[in-house]
Amino acid sequence: MPPAQKNLTADRSSLLHRAGYALRHPQRVPRHLLRAGRDAWLRMRHRDHVSYYRAVMRSDTARNPQAAVGSRSHESWLRLGKMQFDYLVQHGLAPGDRLLEIGCGNLRAGWRFIDHLEPGAYHGIDISPDILAAARRTLIERDLRDKVPHLSLVQNLTFDFLPDAHFRVVHAHSVFSHSPLDVVDECLAHVGRILAPDGWFDFTFDRTTGPEHQVLREDFYYRTETLVDLAARHGLAARLMDDWEKLPHGQSKIRVTHGTGH
Repeated sequence: MPPAQKNLTADRSSLLHRAGYALRHPQRVPRHLLRAGRDAWLRMRHRDHVSYYRAVMRSDTARNPQAAVGSRSHESWLRLGKMQFDYLVQHGLAPGDRLLEIGCGNLRAGWRFIDHLEPGAYHGIDISPDILAAARRTLIERDLRDKVPHLSLVQNLTFDFLPDAHFRVVHAHSVFSHSPLDVVDECLAHVGRILAPDGWFDFTFDRTTGPEHQVLREDFYYRTETLVDLAARHGLAARLMDDWEKLPHGQSKIRVTHGTGH
């Protein structure tokens, strides 16, 4: 059974779930306690979510940039990046397309997109200056400077500095899994403007079929219907990508398009 299908009804914020998880995985308790302590400290210092999560990324990137984007090993970093790349290429991402990657991180998938696309066709954005510095190191290591990719630091997801109908593909992996609903709403309110008429926006999220909840201020779990309805409020069509569910990754994926779908 694919990871995305596991424990879809669990409320990971409940005391019962946390106690059971600790009993099943005692070796993970110290790390969770460190995260909880950091969460409490950063909550006091940063009231808005972007400032809070920027601080989280600063802390994580200082230890290990690849772990900061959710990869526990270099092999995992390569595998997850290739999975994202292969999926979009199989769905029609062509070298002549322009792609925006939201939350590009240290270019886990981005370096493959940059290599695949024509020069200047890739634009990566992130809220973390620390992870963007790591992204620039990836460009150098992969010898991709001649592809002249764009990397931009952002404070929000309004895309106000980007042109209308410019990107055929917009991609966000493990962004909404760390975002409260107002950040998701902001993105969906503005992504239609920068999306080409025949374009699509793919994003992953942590899916639940039970109550929506969050763990600390870092991990958010949403029902598919909530995100589909939110896209519709902004005049966009959205659907769960069933073929992504079959891949070995723990998140689900939704595709957003203009009109009735892609």
